Amino acid sequence: MQISSRVQALPVQAYVQNFARKMADPAHPFQQCVASLEVGGESFTYYNPLKLNDPRYERLPFSIRVLLESAVRNCDNFQVHPKDVENILSWEETQTKAVEVPFRPARVILQDFTGVPAVVDFAAMRDAVKRLGGDPSKINPVCPADLVIDHSVQVDVSRSQDALKQNQKLEFQRNQERFQFLKWGAKALRNMLIVPPGSGIVHQVNLEYLGRVVFNTNGTLYPDSLVGTDSHTTMINGLGILGWGVGGIEAEAVMLGQAISMVLPQVVGYKITGQLNQLVTSTDVVLTITKHLRQVGVVGKFVEFFGPGVSQLSIADRATISNMCPEYGATVGYFPVDDMSMVYLRQTNRDEKKLVYIEAYLKACNMYRDFNNTDQDPNFSQIVELDLATVVPSVSGPKRPHDRVPVSDMKQDFQQCLANKVGFKGFAIPKEKQSSAIPFTYNDKEYALSHGSVVIAAITSCTNTSNPSVMLGAGLLAKKVVEAGLTVKPYIKTSLSPGSGVVTYYLQESGVTPYLKQLGFDIVGYGCMTCIGNSGPLPEPVAEAVEKGDLVAVGVLSGNRNFEGRIHPLTRANYLASPPLVIAYAIAGTVSIDFETEPLGKTADGKEIFLRDVWPTRAEIQEVERKNVVPAMFKDVYARIQDGNEAWNNLEASDAQLYPWDPKSTYIKSPPFFEEMTAEIPSLQAITDAFALLNLGDSVTTDHISPAGSIARNSPAARYLASKGLTPRDFNSYGSRRGNDAVMSRGTFANIRLLNKFIGKASPKTCHVPSGDTMDVFDAAVRYREEGQSVIILAGKEYGSGSSRDWAAKGPWMQGIRAVIAESYERIHRSNLVGMGIIPLQYLPGETAESLGLTGKERFTIQLADDIQPGQTIDIKVNGEERTFKALVRFDTPVELTYFSHGGILNYMVRRMISA
Repeated sequence: MQISSRVQALPVQAYVQNFARKMADPAHPFQQCVASLEVGGESFTYYNPLKLNDPRYERLPFSIRVLLESAVRNCDNFQVHPKDVENILSWEETQTKAVEVPFRPARVILQDFTGVPAVVDFAAMRDAVKRLGGDPSKINPVCPADLVIDHSVQVDVSRSQDALKQNQKLEFQRNQERFQFLKWGAKALRNMLIVPPGSGIVHQVNLEYLGRVVFNTNGTLYPDSLVGTDSHTTMINGLGILGWGVGGIEAEAVMLGQAISMVLPQVVGYKITGQLNQLVTSTDVVLTITKHLRQVGVVGKFVEFFGPGVSQLSIADRATISNMCPEYGATVGYFPVDDMSMVYLRQTNRDEKKLVYIEAYLKACNMYRDFNNTDQDPNFSQIVELDLATVVPSVSGPKRPHDRVPVSDMKQDFQQCLANKVGFKGFAIPKEKQSSAIPFTYNDKEYALSHGSVVIAAITSCTNTSNPSVMLGAGLLAKKVVEAGLTVKPYIKTSLSPGSGVVTYYLQESGVTPYLKQLGFDIVGYGCMTCIGNSGPLPEPVAEAVEKGDLVAVGVLSGNRNFEGRIHPLTRANYLASPPLVIAYAIAGTVSIDFETEPLGKTADGKEIFLRDVWPTRAEIQEVERKNVVPAMFKDVYARIQDGNEAWNNLEASDAQLYPWDPKSTYIKSPPFFEEMTAEIPSLQAITDAFALLNLGDSVTTDHISPAGSIARNSPAARYLASKGLTPRDFNSYGSRRGNDAVMSRGTFANIRLLNKFIGKASPKTCHVPSGDTMDVFDAAVRYREEGQSVIILAGKEYGSGSSRDWAAKGPWMQGIRAVIAESYERIHRSNLVGMGIIPLQYLPGETAESLGLTGKERFTIQLADDIQPGQTIDIKVNGEERTFKALVRFDTPVELTYFSHGGILNYMVRRMISA
């Protein structure tokens, strides 16, 4: 196995010293690019790519300029070489040649669901380094890391004046042990900022508070850039900060000072023109763009927005578009910094002194954009266009975020979905059952549910709650419908979970909060709630009616993900919608409604009220926003953010360098990743006569793979927790238990909507091939291990799409899965598989398991040559020597090969630390 020389590691101390002396180092390969800047009475230094005196620079997309600046500044002939700078400058030629370049982000951002596993791994790595004779104190973040505790809140209580306090109290009761562990991390690990729970959603806090735009480190200026452990890290692209989601495994390597190895991407230029209709929201824009770019095909590419229409979009609008970048499949959805960015920074109370040097620096490097100046338009790989005037009110669903449906077509589309065969747009409800109505009693009143009935209506997720225009639009709509005498049926689980306290502030100041509360949209917490699956239980009579009638009940939410099984097990259809439309469908009580011809309801005197009668215009909303969204709000909210709250401040945490693991804990457990690790690199082992643990189809998401949401009472994870003495009410969610590998490995592939060809229906089950027994996936994996058998996975297209969950790779590793053979992969998940030492293999173009005649019940032998190269094709043997087929080995870079040879990226880092 050939090892890339690029990824040899410096001692941590050397990284720290290296940055401090770069600017004065006459041996730096690009010392000629060092420039000085005098602004605001201060002197700064920076690397100016313009001083390369190369005309190619100003033809580069602005996003690629950020990569170039990083390469120039960090060029050390070690991780970054002059050849890398040349490759980026030559982007117009190299973009289609799968050229590998390194990128060192300025920082890493984590949220607690992925932050806890990262800190667990750091703690375990410290233990491993000590066991192997090294210094555990070397295991620290070198690259600054921001960790926002935001994913812990479940909607247990809604429609209550005290919902927020009750949910936060329950949050601390459930998660005290996790919070104590994170407090230990804050003390023990240097260079890590932890934002306490209750502050907001990570991406919104990043946008409103943490985003620097330009870093100032000891007087050296450089662009803010980042990677994050959630795919919606891209939201920060709307502010002109380049960033994207990576696996937690890859993020940990960046925190340890490693450069990301990436294939230089193509950049699709997305030209925006025209103006929005007065009745259209930014949510409608992003759903339109999402469907459009899915059709264009931008997976693995950067998307950069330009054109005069961009200047019509606020930063909040842009951030909404960038947030849903994973849904349209791109790596980033980038809006370069412009005047609107500076307006937003002032609105959110950023330091005025910083704003002066931010603008001056970016202009000096030609990284500051005027979207009305076509002379600044760079070259792109491809250009696609959107006229904003063509955007119409829309939702997306019922099972995927890019299946946009115009609101005017919603009733017809849903009825068609009922009849269609099971699929992304179908439920296969027999015709005679499509009009079923199931009566039930709730609070002593009679109601009935039918297909299309709304049972969850949630204004949630940073996608939209970061945008004052749609939040105030929802508030103004609520005011109008309440004044008209309309209500929401009491059994519908309504909730409002903003991404930061600023939202609460401006909703109150604008006077719409009482109307939202009257409709049941009380603030239930600050964090990723319904959107991440923390929707909490439905009222029991509602749940019973849905199950009795086998109804296609509906969740409507202002989120970014609506994959099957994600929002709630009983909402088979879930639609993404703007906050005002969430309220509209909650009032209607069904999605099977034509708002043009059917009223929302009637006033007390019998007058019909149509949606058009109460829908606020953009002009109305903008007027309220101008008056009520002011810098003082952001100053007041974020001035208190690091002070925490009483519950957080009263938590006690260990001061020890090594974490004192509690063997009785069901939340935090030392993982087994390093238990058998030696100081030497292991030899490459063949996979011989492996069985397929699962035989999967297309679009298997990380929601299907990785444990998420509530823990089902009949699942392997539930049985494990019960064996530890816990009752179901104490199970909490999978997300809250990401620090315990015993729970997470049992929850891997436990999604009730998993379609396994071995079973033939949606079920978290598989077939143990030798015996033919049907059992839970985890139990089958254990049985194969006990029998001494290797296992792999067969899959279709887009394997691993969705959130960038590291447990979607860690869980399979713990189940003994050694390789995946798929038709194609989602970018982050493929990287995570490599990071855990799992081989990603891909059928050759035009070939599938079906075309090769594979049933999945064969036995597979996979042997990698010692000199395997990125992109190489190998033979896979089926049933011994019976036959073979070829597959592409998806190690895309030499660095990935290096990680794999060590058994994964974390093992690699431990070995580098003990040899440093």
